[in-house]
Amino acid sequence: MNLSYWEIKNWLTNIDYTIVGSGIVGLNCALQLKQRFPDAKILILEKGMLPQGASTKNAGFACFGSLSEIIDDLNHHSEIEVLDLIKKRIDGLQLLRKTLGDEAIGYQNLGGYELFLDSDDTLFNSCIDRQEYINQFLQPLFNTKVFSFKENNLGFKNIKSKYCFNSFEGQIDTGKMMNALLYKVQSLGIKILNNCTVETFSEDLNSVKLNTNQFELSTQKLFIATNGFAKQFNIPEVQPARAQVLITKPIENLPIRGTFHLDEGYYYFRNIDNRILLGGGRNLDFKTEATTTFGETEIIQNKLEELLKTTILPQTNFEIDHRWSGIMGVGKQKKAIVKQLSNHTYCGVRLGGMGIAIGSTMGKQLAQLLD
Repeated sequence: MNLSYWEIKNWLTNIDYTIVGSGIVGLNCALQLKQRFPDAKILILEKGMLPQGASTKNAGFACFGSLSEIIDDLNHHSEIEVLDLIKKRIDGLQLLRKTLGDEAIGYQNLGGYELFLDSDDTLFNSCIDRQEYINQFLQPLFNTKVFSFKENNLGFKNIKSKYCFNSFEGQIDTGKMMNALLYKVQSLGIKILNNCTVETFSEDLNSVKLNTNQFELSTQKLFIATNGFAKQFNIPEVQPARAQVLITKPIENLPIRGTFHLDEGYYYFRNIDNRILLGGGRNLDFKTEATTTFGETEIIQNKLEELLKTTILPQTNFEIDHRWSGIMGVGKQKKAIVKQLSNHTYCGVRLGGMGIAIGSTMGKQLAQLLD
């Protein structure tokens, strides 16, 4: 495609900072750069029609980790590392709410619930046994007890008679959040070009040259914020992880309110607009779900529907309205990767399924890498 003089002059000339990815990390990076360097010309390149990946496709959980997840994290990380992970999630959620405002993101503090399958005695007993220890462990962050067990009076079936409750967990409207974030970024004069895929890039002494499927350009600094697609930019520590989701049609008098984790968090559901949004199941087929290809599979979608029928809505008629998937970035460690890759290139990736919680602070940290 031959670009006009006007297109080249106004959009693709004298670019100070280029960000690849218009998700929550990339947009927050742009906001921070604009705050630090008000006169800078900032360009965001996005390969999708909308922010591709997970930012507009996630379940909208404003959470920092269920009881079983924190217990499992302590098996693979030190206490200091786990406490730091949780603190970053809490700080990130606070920054998100401060940046956009609760109304703009549809924030509701309805609490979080962890359910335990009738068949999973080991997990349930482990959480019961270690509840008090974890509450003491989190005391420095919350100054009160976080997790408590309550009798299951929510109408769910095939789960233990008690569930774990966390009053600090909330939920947002993902679409509202991203709409507000995009508006805020563009209102500052930051340009976003959609349907633009970065294919290759190379550095010279003073700049980075990018080849896209639409044009070539040069930028002083490059920031990669593509999370689950990071491998395409030679960041091997990040593995893609597809998450499949479905949502029901509106259900009259839906009694379920809050965010729910089930089966070690491999399944999660919530209420939204009198509907149930349910996602997860990649543990049924880790190999197939380690992909950057969007789509749904029969094995996982059937399991999600089965959970709705037998556990979540056992006495309620429902219809599925939509199905979709998002691509997360995970790895052997849960610590996010925010670092300088070379003289003029930086990255903020591997959110580990916690994009809502840590995306804002990751974007801020990515921008702060610039001296």
